[in-house]
Amino acid sequence: MNITVYLGASAGNDPAFLPAVQELGDWIGANGHALVYGGSKSGLMGALADSVLNADGHVTGVEPSFFIEAEFQHDGIDDLDMAERKAKMIELGDAFIAFPGGTGTLEEIAEVMSAVSLGHLSAPCILYNLDGYYNDLKALLGHMIDKGLSSPRRQQGIYFAEDLHEIASIING
Repeated sequence: MNITVYLGASAGNDPAFLPAVQELGDWIGANGHALVYGGSKSGLMGALADSVLNADGHVTGVEPSFFIEAEFQHDGIDDLDMAERKAKMIELGDAFIAFPGGTGTLEEIAEVMSAVSLGHLSAPCILYNLDGYYNDLKALLGHMIDKGLSSPRRQQGIYFAEDLHEIASIING
């Protein structure tokens, strides 16, 4: 299974991020899954790719041209595709995970959430709610339902997972 993971090219300042992203990468590689991600060798992105590769997994980086020009691309990845990056990452993915990240991560997972809610995508969309990182987004989705602008049916397929065990349960069905 191709698992698309959205996350930052920085490391952040929470000491829980690095071990959690390495654990996720180890799990992806050790379970025969492939990683699709943004392609950077920096920060959490680089740590995730390294973990998958160290677990003998396959990694596909879909990287914007400005990363390549700045030489941020990961040397161990098999494929770099700059054209239509977001669409390509969705096209390649069988499941989608948003690790804690910044506005770019939010933008990318929001597109997946929208496609899932409209029925254009039938893959799990998982927000890795590490230490409550996505609690406010979870509350906002509930607020949308409360205000009649969304529904539980439209949000089927959007999951909040507290840890890797929950992520594995969702992906493995």
